Amino acid sequence: MSELKLTARDFKSDQEVRWCPGCGDYAILAAVQSFMPDLGLEREQIVFVSGIGCAARFPYYMQTYGMHSIHGRAPAIATGLAVTRPDLSVWVVSGDGDALSIGGNHLIHALRRNVNIKILMLNNQIYGLTKGQYSPTSEQGKVTGSTPMGSVDYPFNPLSLALGAEATFVARAMDIDKPGLTNVLRRAAAHKGAAFVEIYQNCNIYNDGAFDFVREEKENRLYIEHGRPAGDTGITHDETDFATAFALSRINYAEHGVVPLGVFRDVPRDSYDELVQAQLDNAKGDGDLQALVGSGDTWSIQ
Repeated sequence: MSELKLTARDFKSDQEVRWCPGCGDYAILAAVQSFMPDLGLEREQIVFVSGIGCAARFPYYMQTYGMHSIHGRAPAIATGLAVTRPDLSVWVVSGDGDALSIGGNHLIHALRRNVNIKILMLNNQIYGLTKGQYSPTSEQGKVTGSTPMGSVDYPFNPLSLALGAEATFVARAMDIDKPGLTNVLRRAAAHKGAAFVEIYQNCNIYNDGAFDFVREEKENRLYIEHGRPAGDTGITHDETDFATAFALSRINYAEHGVVPLGVFRDVPRDSYDELVQAQLDNAKGDGDLQALVGSGDTWSIQ
């Protein structure tokens, strides 16, 4: 059998990409399409599932199987797919509003269960598709159409939330940093279980410049690496240690002047789909169904 040779072009669909000119989603899409051949899989073995929002158009632009599902429910749909079709590589693409607001419950349980899916959460700290309302990651005081006097909400820290849900793989990357994003995608794909990747993504229409302190000012990027000191934080990174990963997830530009990028946590644990399959295998047995149905000891008629 000849070796599979696909290119980024093979993963581009015939659909017109319809995001606002200058949107960070273009860079993320290009990085994902360029990375897909590294999986060594046929396109029919790859599935992208999305919810609602700008990021949710992703499946249209990938020449793979895909589903544009309903608001916040992409992790639930992807869970069903991963459990019933373990031969597939299942990816979820979501935004900060889709994943952390209406979809928050589905997200944390997919992570807790360690379902074998890869979740890419494109974080632009705003609701872009519905014209710029504040989102669960918007900073306190954010003035938008839905918060004309400024938001009083405290924002979620997506990485801390994922770690708190016991996610076995947690990482952060950035839209315009193709090498860093590709490395994180490669690590997430190789992980057996739920992988959560936050991707800083600029919405140049409704929240332009939200991440300029790290997108434009490269000196503020702190690339973390397992077994090595994390800059001047005093922390030696250990991807297998929860406390270390959580401490790094709390480091931010406003308080520390740097933003950690890379893999925060990567630990092995049985995946949900593997455990379900093991139960099904054990339940098959050699029982006599007809004898069970006719057994007076088991069935009673009221």
